[in-house]
Amino acid sequence: MVQKEITTRQPLLNEKGDIANPGYAKTLIWDYNRENITKRATRIKEWDYYYIGNDDSAICLTIADLGYVGALSASVLDFNEPSQITKSSVCLFPIGKMKMPRTSVVGDAVWKNKDGVEMSFLNDGQTRHLFGKYPKFGNNGEELTFDIVLTDAPKESMVIATPFAKKKHFYYNQKINCIKAKGVYTLGDKEYKLDEKTKSLATLDWGRGVWTYDNTWYWGSLQAILEDGSTFGFNIGYGFGNNDQATENMVFYKGISHKLDEVTFNIPKNDDGSFNYLGDWTFTSNDDRFYMEMKPIIDRYAPFDLKIMAMIPHQVFGHFTGYVKLDDGTKIEVSNLLGFAEHVHNKW
Repeated sequence: MVQKEITTRQPLLNEKGDIANPGYAKTLIWDYNRENITKRATRIKEWDYYYIGNDDSAICLTIADLGYVGALSASVLDFNEPSQITKSSVCLFPIGKMKMPRTSVVGDAVWKNKDGVEMSFLNDGQTRHLFGKYPKFGNNGEELTFDIVLTDAPKESMVIATPFAKKKHFYYNQKINCIKAKGVYTLGDKEYKLDEKTKSLATLDWGRGVWTYDNTWYWGSLQAILEDGSTFGFNIGYGFGNNDQATENMVFYKGISHKLDEVTFNIPKNDDGSFNYLGDWTFTSNDDRFYMEMKPIIDRYAPFDLKIMAMIPHQVFGHFTGYVKLDDGTKIEVSNLLGFAEHVHNKW
């Protein structure tokens, strides 16, 4: 497969609303402008998703303007119990009113829904400050609050700009792994601390685009601090858009991105042919640079299915063991590192 790296700054879209120059990059090099999109505004999707955690627990936070619906979503995961709670607060037809930033480099995403859910993602270009609250989030009505500061984002990340087969549809996405995290989130009387002692890190999934109606994708992500203090992580995935020019598969080591070709998710199946999400997964690459086994802990399954509109995610968290090979051939073996892999079907 061709892996076309883009290294010069340029507009994302041409005058027809298609990606002018598809490929991948290691920084946010394409300029995104909502005004250049030629599809109707209800089809535009813009989201900022943060995963912040350590080996004991994690919190996921999302602000999303999906055109005809806006969402503030949160998940709290406890890997020791194990358990998870996921909830979303929605509003209808924001259609750009949420004013999502044009870039991940700097800019704020702030929104409050009528049910009292508030989220602020402030970014001055150096520090990201995430704070807010979600009333009645817990199983017994407990409130979720969070106040988290993210610093020292690596200089390289995974950035991809790919079209769909359908004209005027595109996927522009950045994943920044291994950002330092410090702060606290609380669920009722229970407090979760994030700091260097707990080796807490954050990943940003920043996306903008116009998607086709019915999609299934695979995404996996991991971030960790190795025994020698080095940061390590990866982003793997496929099934979303046209990957003829690039995949989103990358390894991150000491802040540097190392490009991979194709990675396949091997999800175990039951006797009836359905997926056994809590069985052991494996991940293989066509270039023998990536091999992982995952032993699942939690399947974060939170379906929303109205038939004509649906989001059916299986985000599976577990421990990864395997190896990667960097661009220079260096082999890094890892064992029992916490990450996740997901299989999601959306219609929207």
